[in-house]
Amino acid sequence: MRMWLMSAGLGLMLAAQSAAAGTVLIVGDSISAAFGLDTRAGWVALLEQRLKQQGFSDKVVNASITGDTSANGLARLPAQLAAHKPDLVLLELGGNDGLRGMPVAQLQQNLASMIDRSREAGAEVLLLGMQLPPNYGARYTQAFAQVYHTLAQEKKVALVPFLLEGVGGVPTLMQADGVHPTAGAQGKLLENVWPTLKPLL
Repeated sequence: MRMWLMSAGLGLMLAAQSAAAGTVLIVGDSISAAFGLDTRAGWVALLEQRLKQQGFSDKVVNASITGDTSANGLARLPAQLAAHKPDLVLLELGGNDGLRGMPVAQLQQNLASMIDRSREAGAEVLLLGMQLPPNYGARYTQAFAQVYHTLAQEKKVALVPFLLEGVGGVPTLMQADGVHPTAGAQGKLLENVWPTLKPLL
C-alpha cells in the first residue's frame, strides 16, 4: 500500500510538472537566428540554458529566419501556431522592414495582426522592439521606433523597447557588417529580454 501511494504521488508530481510546462515560440529574423554565429551561441540558445538553470520546464521553439520582414513573419505565423501551440510568443521582427525603408504603417499593421492571431491561438505576446541607425533620418527612425510603443499600449502587450540596447552601435559588440551582434553580445541580448520575459513564463 505504501509503495502504491508513493508511486501514485510520483505520478501526480510528474503530471503536474508536465501540465505546468509551456512552449515559448520565438518568431524573428537574423538577430534571433544568430546570423553569422554558431546557433548554440545565440541569445535564444542562452535563454534555453537559463530556463533549465532556473528550474523552468518551458520548451523553446526558435522559428526565426534570417532576412524575414514582418510580412514574412505574418505569412508563416498561422502554421507555427498550429504546429507548436505556444503559451507565449515573442515577436522579434521589423528590422528588415526598416533597413528596406518600408512604410511604418505596414509594419505596425503586420505586427498588430501577429499579436491578434497569437492571442486568438491562446498565447500571450512579448514584443521585442527594434531601432534604426540615425542615417535613416530622424523622422523615419522616430516613427519606426514608435510603432512598438504604440502597439504595446494599444494591444496591452509586454514590450522590450530595444532588443539591442547597449549593443547596437558598439563596434566591439557588432559583427563587421555593423548590423548583427557578435557572440560576445548575445548574453547582453538575453539580459535585455529576461526581466520582461520571466514574469510571463
